[in-house]
Amino acid sequence: MTLQRPNANEATQTSNRSRDVSPASGICTRCVDGCRGNCEVFKASFRGREVIYPGPFGEVTAGGDKDYPIDYSHLNIMGYAMGADGLPGGVVGNPDNTLFPNANTETVFGDVNKVKMRVPIFTGALGSTEIARKNWEHFAVGAAISGISLVCGENVCGIDPLLERDANGKVTKAPDMERRVENYRRYHEGYGDILVQMNVEDTRLGVAEYVVEKLGVETMELKWGQGAKCIGGEIKVNSLERALELQSRGYLVTPDPSDPAIQAAFKEGAIRQFERHSRLGFIDEEGFYAEVARLRALGAKRVTLKTGAYGMRELAMAIKWSSNARIDLLTIDGAPGGTGMSPWRMMEEWGIPTFYLQCMTNDLINKLRECCPTAYVPDIAIAGGFSSEDHIYKVLAMGSPHTKAVCMGRALMIPGFVGKNIDLWMKEENLPKAVSEFGGSKEEIFVSYETLKAKYGAEVDALPLGAIALYTFSDKIKVGLQQFMSGSRKFDIPSISRGDVFALTEEAARVSGLTYVMDVQRDEAMRIVSE
Repeated sequence: MTLQRPNANEATQTSNRSRDVSPASGICTRCVDGCRGNCEVFKASFRGREVIYPGPFGEVTAGGDKDYPIDYSHLNIMGYAMGADGLPGGVVGNPDNTLFPNANTETVFGDVNKVKMRVPIFTGALGSTEIARKNWEHFAVGAAISGISLVCGENVCGIDPLLERDANGKVTKAPDMERRVENYRRYHEGYGDILVQMNVEDTRLGVAEYVVEKLGVETMELKWGQGAKCIGGEIKVNSLERALELQSRGYLVTPDPSDPAIQAAFKEGAIRQFERHSRLGFIDEEGFYAEVARLRALGAKRVTLKTGAYGMRELAMAIKWSSNARIDLLTIDGAPGGTGMSPWRMMEEWGIPTFYLQCMTNDLINKLRECCPTAYVPDIAIAGGFSSEDHIYKVLAMGSPHTKAVCMGRALMIPGFVGKNIDLWMKEENLPKAVSEFGGSKEEIFVSYETLKAKYGAEVDALPLGAIALYTFSDKIKVGLQQFMSGSRKFDIPSISRGDVFALTEEAARVSGLTYVMDVQRDEAMRIVSE
């Protein structure tokens, strides 16, 4: 494994002074009295809890960089020179109908009310964080025009400064949630859907009633956790008044903004931010079934579940209970996760890594099918560290036939940032060289611009450039996936199977149950040469 430095990382804006570092502690081998910094222990000595989080908080995304013993790079994709599966109507493949653009990347998830997506990807939960709020239009419009699903994360209503509640404390109006739903719906074309997440706070606030009955949201997502952290979601706020407001709404806010000593420290400038935390969710089987039934009774057409990088026991509960409740999609999020709003060391050191978690998922689903051949198996999505088309192919193949999509966090946020900033840089006439080498206008810079103009006409000028960037990235994923599919002679997503990937190491083969590279097609090959 690559050397980890637990006492210094760019994410926390810390670094070791010495070139030699103790592997276990991350402390410099020669720690000098008088050192001017800036390791994590040094910085935490005067900034304390601030150093727990990547920074500047709300302005960056950050993902864990721990190098696990096995990951998806330990798999390769099979190629074939004969045959083809998944062509329309069972047509036999030939050189004229197996060109890679013929590969169909559409996927479907859901039980009765199914959702189609043009590409088997969707966004991670973009919730109450500042980075999600201020970039929402780019993410939402981009997902809609790309034909993929968008997850609106937890606590959006609860932190809305303009939130209105009734006498029972239930939300009656949340303008930010209204904006978020409308941004996606405006360009929605029948592919994908907007999923609204719920945690403990959202349930108490009556978010489901509000978004389903008043905003017409059709898919609600229950949340057990994520791959980034084992505590509830958090944000930071920069004003004492805002901290007190959120505390009055029932949130845990730390340090305590009602404490006179803390207020004094804030006024002195020693404390610059407050953290707003959500309560931990606790699960029980009957309560889970009751909540699913309640959401359906409210009018939700689909109910999904998002669970995190917990151990095999909780994973088994998620699969079995989702089976019994006929959940429409179960998203399983592995470590290392994080979009920059999770404790850094938690991102690095907590939870089951994605590769192992997907292998456990396969084992448990196989056991479910063995014990209960007629059991409903929910559609599965896997999340946790994916960014490219080869990742998607490997996940779909390893989890075939039940895995239908990949949830992407930072990889689908970055295009939103890029497009937004290109727009700003053009206005400032300050395009970086990496962009200006392609031109100085959006028509020259964005390779997909004319495609979108042909589709939307003059309205293309109303599309935020972050949305155009997300569409462009999604198209790259689609084309790259089509090329892999064509190379492995699988021309639709359902045709991709576990036999289309193999393990490069014996350890990866043991953990995944996939065939080791030296054993792939060995018996058939030996028969061919011996005849």
